[in-house]
Amino acid sequence: MREQLFASLVILALLATACTPAQTSQPNTSGGQIQVTPTPGQMVHTNPEAAHMMAPISGSNVQPANAERGGQPLDYHLEDGVKVFELTTRAVQWSILDDVTVIAWTYNGVVPGPLIRVTEGDQVRILVKNELDAPTTVHWHGVDVPNAMDGVPGVTQDPIQPGETFTYEFIAKPAGTFMYHSHYEGDIQVSAGLYAPLIIDPKEPGPPVDLDVVLMLSEWLVRDGYTYAAMPMAGMEPNYFTINGKAFPATETITVKVGQRVRLRFIAIGQFIHPMHLHGAPFKIVATDGHPVPEIAQLTKDTVSVAPGERYDIEFTAQEPGKWMLHCHILHHTTNDNVEPGGLMLMIEVVE
Repeated sequence: MREQLFASLVILALLATACTPAQTSQPNTSGGQIQVTPTPGQMVHTNPEAAHMMAPISGSNVQPANAERGGQPLDYHLEDGVKVFELTTRAVQWSILDDVTVIAWTYNGVVPGPLIRVTEGDQVRILVKNELDAPTTVHWHGVDVPNAMDGVPGVTQDPIQPGETFTYEFIAKPAGTFMYHSHYEGDIQVSAGLYAPLIIDPKEPGPPVDLDVVLMLSEWLVRDGYTYAAMPMAGMEPNYFTINGKAFPATETITVKVGQRVRLRFIAIGQFIHPMHLHGAPFKIVATDGHPVPEIAQLTKDTVSVAPGERYDIEFTAQEPGKWMLHCHILHHTTNDNVEPGGLMLMIEVVE
């Protein structure tokens, strides 16, 4: 009995310590004052690495975003036949709603980062300059790259230190829907916004579509004006959900004419699964993780679950005029800070 009582007292003491919030500071971007705020989550005192993960996202030179929309095509220049792109990682103030701004770590100041779009077989060179306060790397998710270009710190390369530039180079293959994202402290950096789409078009084009749209699905945690890395753990669950860096009603409206063929490329970059449901028309799944699905195997559906890291290309023909909703069918994911409607929703407007 004595041993049992002693063990119970020890467990209670540990729980009390674990549940005590740590204190951390972050500049208030609106007023420039240092404030102290409790770090969400548990066990921060007993695990310094956990405390680091649970600290607010910040930066020493956080600037306003230089554009309203992310995921737009990135320009390149040619050097001896090589397509050369330039990326800079930096911290910015990013608006996910008209009245909600997060501190985001970005490629070129936008969330998602710019779309890199090339053709199968292109020689690609990407210069990555790191202006963050932390090291980083870039992983080319699903792309067939040389081992030295894979972006895994301590395995295929040394991390890109603040102020340094690293050059990635590879032949674009295979064709399909891919993405690029940080692979250094990904729990923090990817959640903070270091992700972007990458499309490799086939050498021999397939059946054309009238509209081709990339939709990156992610999550955010915002508390008392501070941004944290959203994670699937107690105290760190997200309270905002975004498509291409915006929450409904700030998400884009897709306008299409009756009879037009639409391709949507779902890319799940967060840490939660999202069953995406389309109103108004059935769709076919034409590609998964960048690989075409043979026509005989293409499923006709109205909902597809997109897990973290997955990509699904779906196609549908616009039928009846009107505003039709596309949304995640985990209905809490269609809220903004627990208020509906919001989050992972957008409108597809079909016109005559």
